[in-house]
Amino acid sequence: MILPVNAPGLAGARSLVDFVPLATTVVAAFFAPAVFLRWKKRRSGPHLLWWSFGIALFGVGTLAESSTTVFGWNEWVFRLWYISGAILGGAPLAQGTVYLMAARRTADRLTALLLSAVAVAVAFVILSPIDYRVVEPHRLTGSVMTWPGARILAPFINVYAAVVLIGGAAVSAWRFRSDPGARHRFVGNVFIAVGALLPGVGGTAARFGHVAVLYLTELVGLVLIWVGYRYTVRPRASGAPTVGRRIGSEGG
Repeated sequence: MILPVNAPGLAGARSLVDFVPLATTVVAAFFAPAVFLRWKKRRSGPHLLWWSFGIALFGVGTLAESSTTVFGWNEWVFRLWYISGAILGGAPLAQGTVYLMAARRTADRLTALLLSAVAVAVAFVILSPIDYRVVEPHRLTGSVMTWPGARILAPFINVYAAVVLIGGAAVSAWRFRSDPGARHRFVGNVFIAVGALLPGVGGTAARFGHVAVLYLTELVGLVLIWVGYRYTVRPRASGAPTVGRRIGSEGG
């Protein structure tokens, strides 16, 4: 079912901010291949592959947001958005961090647990009937699903993703703070931590009706993560002393 742009409540609603998610998708469209190509070139571990997948999914979610705002609500665009954004918006990025920072066996076990939870949540999203009485023609919200399963699991997946992604970047920044040759990695991880935090802030604002805040924090957050990533993959300063191996030292 599609609720068109001229549906009640949507007329005249389009503004510049409605196109911000499209800009975020464009950023993701350049960022994800850059990370994937680095993985393909280096084959240094699965973390880059997870990150490229996560960035691509983030872009899919913001594209669904923009499509809904501009063209109207569509059932399968909504389901795609909930899977790519509400469930998997940060989880693949977090799992890349797990593979970077933890032992391989631990990372594999956490991946199995994560994928199990995601599979159940995705099944709920695909199979749940839609309550069209609460559909907003210009806004995406999980409250339109009559089955609560996905909405129960999604917060747990997102909390896990936030703790791992933000916490991992914060720990790495702290450990690099006194290494003169790795100053760029300290700065990069600070950018990544802040960038990972912003979409969560925007999501909270969106629950109170401030969707524009979510759109802006998604864009700024992804840009900051890219800036942070670019910092972390810079070569170590020439001639600088090494202060041992740090968490995140293979960030790129």
